Amino acid sequence: MGEDLRFGRIPITKVSPVVEGGLFPSKAIPGSDVVVGATVFREGHDQLGVSAVLLDPAGAEVQRTRLTPLGMGTDRYEGLLRPTGVGLHSFRIEGWSDLYETWHHNATVKIDAGVDVELMLEEGAVLFSEESSSRPDAERRLFLATAERLRNRELPIDERLAAGHSADIRAAIEREPLRALVTPSRAYPILVEREAAGRGSWYEFFPRSEGARYDPSNAQWTSGNFITAAERLPAVARMGFDVVYLPPIHPIGTTHRKGPNNTLNAGPGDPGSPWAIGAPEGGHDAIHPDLGSFDDFDAFVRRANELNLEVALDLALQASPDHPWVTEHPEWFTTRVDGSIAYAENPPKKYQDIYPINFDNDPEGIYNEVLRIVLLWVSHGVRIFRVDNPHTKPVQFWEWLIAKVNSKHPDVVFLAEAFTRPSMMHALGRAGFQQSYTYFTWRNTKTELEEYFTEVSRETAAFFRPNFFVNTPDILTEYLQYGGPAAFKIRAVLASMASPLWGVYSGYELYEHVARPGAEEYIDNEKFEYRPRDYEAAEAQGRSLAPFLTRLNEIRRSHPALGDLENLTVHSSTDDATVVFSKHKEGLGDDGQGKDTLIVVVNVDPHSARECTASLDLSALGLGEGDWNEDGTFWVDDLITGQSWQWGAHNYVRLDAHVEPAHILSVRRTR
Repeated sequence: MGEDLRFGRIPITKVSPVVEGGLFPSKAIPGSDVVVGATVFREGHDQLGVSAVLLDPAGAEVQRTRLTPLGMGTDRYEGLLRPTGVGLHSFRIEGWSDLYETWHHNATVKIDAGVDVELMLEEGAVLFSEESSSRPDAERRLFLATAERLRNRELPIDERLAAGHSADIRAAIEREPLRALVTPSRAYPILVEREAAGRGSWYEFFPRSEGARYDPSNAQWTSGNFITAAERLPAVARMGFDVVYLPPIHPIGTTHRKGPNNTLNAGPGDPGSPWAIGAPEGGHDAIHPDLGSFDDFDAFVRRANELNLEVALDLALQASPDHPWVTEHPEWFTTRVDGSIAYAENPPKKYQDIYPINFDNDPEGIYNEVLRIVLLWVSHGVRIFRVDNPHTKPVQFWEWLIAKVNSKHPDVVFLAEAFTRPSMMHALGRAGFQQSYTYFTWRNTKTELEEYFTEVSRETAAFFRPNFFVNTPDILTEYLQYGGPAAFKIRAVLASMASPLWGVYSGYELYEHVARPGAEEYIDNEKFEYRPRDYEAAEAQGRSLAPFLTRLNEIRRSHPALGDLENLTVHSSTDDATVVFSKHKEGLGDDGQGKDTLIVVVNVDPHSARECTASLDLSALGLGEGDWNEDGTFWVDDLITGQSWQWGAHNYVRLDAHVEPAHILSVRRTR
């Protein structure tokens, strides 16, 4: 009986996180708190218990947590799982009849009313007696002694009942509840990937610009290379970044090569766009001769690793007209009716120096060639790939490629640079991309930020990991163009505090903000020319944001709450330009009793000072009894300025964008 029934003895519905009914795994990283939930109910009035169980890749139980009801009448239960190992795990929800809570509730109500007093006490005695046999020795003795007191008619009724909910009994039952009618849901997949898949600070720079030299006598440039670029790595590491991301390092075509500011008249010394990949020297499996050899690249990777930096490499699946593929595999491109090969376009932008690949022409050949290329760079120490425009390639291809690569190298991470429609961005996440660029770049107002933070932390976190890049070589928003230095601080605080993943393109720390007229990208764009920078002089003269970025990354490393995505709570303020959010994490430290809570308050108006009342949802802060002051406030310490204040539910805030536009407040704990 029951083989074809869809409901178990206790109905369990709306399990989360579940992606497409379990067709794709939800995502997690070791040590992150995964919010799990389900709607669970039963007939009658007996009390329910609901648990979530985490299973390791072999199917063995590694963690169990009891879920908490969210509200009366909702039948919704939620709690946290915290995986520690990597691999394809699974989890299930268990609903069960809570024998203890059912007895205790009924006994309390009836005995208070003077109804069935001895019967209710005897039912409790029977329950503890029967359950004692399955408990450890100390608990067995406790249960039997409790049953004896419940039956002892020489004691007052209230003392007999109190024995059934003593602190020792409560602790024992909390450790192992009294369960019956245990009903499991099906198991749903959850892929736990290494930390770099979901946490990290990225820094992007062009190796050819680092150490590039201009000779005015002949108006010629000498390119930087991996040896000179390696000299930049210690500074990147000192700023606290984890990943150094390099644009394409391959040979660049000369046909239709772009000149300065994306013009069509490249001079003989113009280096061209690194994304116009391929020349007689080779394609995606070659290194631009100006940058050095594979030995030089390997040395660069080793130096980065010595500094605890990982190297991320651009994977741009396109070709210049001079790429070897064009002559060896012309079928991999789209031929127009006039016989020409179609170049890339994103109207009104035209990329005459780039041929897109047509993945429907010889898919087997293209797929295997890309796999070969990725595995080649993996063999040279690359474990992170930033993928250029993945939304212009079939999602099916990415699912195949990432699965193939991760089956051999599960530590390889792919970042999707997909500024496109939400459906495509989310599909790429489901297909296997570990992280993605986002709309954060264009979310600037209070309302936009609050809505987007809620979306990425609560609605899509199971399959979409947002990397909040503050700028890119392609994107210089009007907010940064006209917001002054305060805008750069504001965006850095928002990105680094709201998401476990964030990124900076070099020049940001120098407040570079001048755009090409009529465009949302930098004037004298580094994509088309060398751009060496004197970072040390800027910092010595106080013209650098590097110390501030360093502090933000220090805070990120010191506060575990910032390493999670789903723990973000948006709070309210009375000002339409002041954003307030918090991040909270507990169960920290050797004894599992530690808590970490940060409250971030940001004035997103870079031009003025703003005042408001910031109102906090105190339940989101995990405040314990010892955290409160006698007057009902608690202490917060500003991690930027070092100041401290007593805060409560409602707090006056004044933030001057030209002084410090943000508070990053750590809730002071008693331990």
